[in-house]
Amino acid sequence: MQEETIQEFIQKAATLVEALPYIREFEGKTIVIKYGGSAMENPVLQRSTAEDVVLMRYVGMNPVVVHGGGPAINRTLDRFGIKPQFRNGLRVTDSETMSVVEMVLAGSINKELVSLLNVAGGNAVGLTGKDGNLIHAKQLEIDGGGDIGRVGVVTGIDFKVVDVLCGAGMIPVIAPIATDTDGNTWNVNADTAAGEIAASLQAEKLVFLTDTPGLLRDVEDPSTLIHQVRYKEVESLKAQGVIAGGMIPKVDACLRGLDHGVRKTHIIDGRIPHSLLLEIFTVRGLGTLVCH
Repeated sequence: MQEETIQEFIQKAATLVEALPYIREFEGKTIVIKYGGSAMENPVLQRSTAEDVVLMRYVGMNPVVVHGGGPAINRTLDRFGIKPQFRNGLRVTDSETMSVVEMVLAGSINKELVSLLNVAGGNAVGLTGKDGNLIHAKQLEIDGGGDIGRVGVVTGIDFKVVDVLCGAGMIPVIAPIATDTDGNTWNVNADTAAGEIAASLQAEKLVFLTDTPGLLRDVEDPSTLIHQVRYKEVESLKAQGVIAGGMIPKVDACLRGLDHGVRKTHIIDGRIPHSLLLEIFTVRGLGTLVCH
């Protein structure tokens, strides 16, 4: 029994040694994390993700968390007797729906994530895109016309408030609610917001936590995981239908980041406990790397 315990300690030490070059490489660097899927809904995954983010902060990185909250929004709309509507995959967001979206994203979800990070030993601060004029947007125009309400497309990022928080050792947690010069409120796709924020910060990495192993050639077969996608391959994969549905805004956000100085972008399986640490601190990593 004692021998087995010593071997376990040796394995833990080996894991720490493996992480050392990555800790050294990423010290002082910004990592933008799009937090979504089961990692937001499952209590065990919530805790492990919070621990990962806090550890990144303690070893000298600057994690920035951007989150969505579609399932929670739908549950709240249902309680208010409002039927969710979608067009071209986008939530139709009239004024009544926008009030619920803002209440859920900026209120309950954002503050729950802040609390999780603080309980894990971090010093997190919740924001929306309205704070410090962080995210500016205008109404998104959809193909074929039609009005889908207060759905926004990002027109600018003012990252000063994020810079200040990171410089003070804090962890920004950002809900993708944007504003404009007239003070209107816009609901922005969280994947898109994460890409724009990563681009503006010229982050070292942009990481998407998802409910899939990564980008799959066959969505029904996890063994078809594509470990690496080159920028020039994306259009072909879209034409083949490999990049489709909810994967499109994620991959587009990766490309946006790469265009503006983000070194590497990743789409990983957030259903695996400590998936962030496995991606960032180990040789093999997880999921799909989207790169130049």
